[in-house]
Amino acid sequence: MRRALSFSFALGLLACGETHDAPANFAGNGGSAATGGAGTGGTSGVATTSGAGGQATQAGAPVNEGGNSGSPTSGGSSLAGSSLGGSSLGGASAGEGGGAPTEPLSLLIFSKTAEYRHDSIPAGIEALTKLAGERGWQVDATEDSSRFSDTGLAGYGAVIFLSTTGDVLDDDQQAAFERFIRGGRGFVGIHSATDTEYDWAWYGALVGAYFREHPAVQAADVLVEDGASVGVSGLPKHWNRTDEWYAFRSNPRANVSVLLSLDESSYTPGVANMNGDHPIAWSHDYDGGRAFYTALGHTKESYADPLFIGHVAGGISWVLGLE
Repeated sequence: MRRALSFSFALGLLACGETHDAPANFAGNGGSAATGGAGTGGTSGVATTSGAGGQATQAGAPVNEGGNSGSPTSGGSSLAGSSLGGSSLGGASAGEGGGAPTEPLSLLIFSKTAEYRHDSIPAGIEALTKLAGERGWQVDATEDSSRFSDTGLAGYGAVIFLSTTGDVLDDDQQAAFERFIRGGRGFVGIHSATDTEYDWAWYGALVGAYFREHPAVQAADVLVEDGASVGVSGLPKHWNRTDEWYAFRSNPRANVSVLLSLDESSYTPGVANMNGDHPIAWSHDYDGGRAFYTALGHTKESYADPLFIGHVAGGISWVLGLE
């Protein structure tokens, strides 16, 4: 049975902690996230969520992450109190082979941050909401981690972690999310979803890898590894775009299907390299469900890019079992 969903949330600024989403140290001193560029003139603020407890306030954004406005309207109009939903699919079932439920094609966008907060989050929610409306998917957006219960997740076919950071779920909420995936549901991780829940091994395997460091935002060539893969339809074989290029603590290639990789000769990664084999988006079946991750999406401009939105749309469709 379809149900119209709505959301309300308030977003504020959370400046970057030194060990999360930090730029790489180009001096080459170890290359750890902890050495990744001391904050200079970073602003601080409080990110308010609808859940209890709120979020911590930290100061000292690294130099290439500074200037976040923290406004709910940055990168798009204010989404607070907006009504979502699009058209009802009236009980349409998911495609075969994905383990996706036959319940309504509903999405939960989760964007809680406990460390660095991206000012592109409002633009991301707005773009995903528009995409859902165009596809006839139901959608809800929240930063309330208490939604992660068996009851709270029951109506969704997939959860999207949109630039989450840090420790955002407690033990009971983690257990509920594990049951959700084991029930054949889907996970989509965007950008700093890999900078999230470092102490939760199950999540690390779900998302595929953990963030290590990144250089300054710059243009690079993204390579499509297989034109028939998930979320690459319509992308050029060599896709030159500007983003924040993550390096990861481990190479996920052995455990996932790599969709996109980086040509490290096309930009200046510094120590934030992957020794020439640099996956940047991937998918895999995991623990009864499906997972799609893309490291793209740092900038607000990404969410106005039809190629990027098409990339994400393909991933969502796949985890829902539609392709």
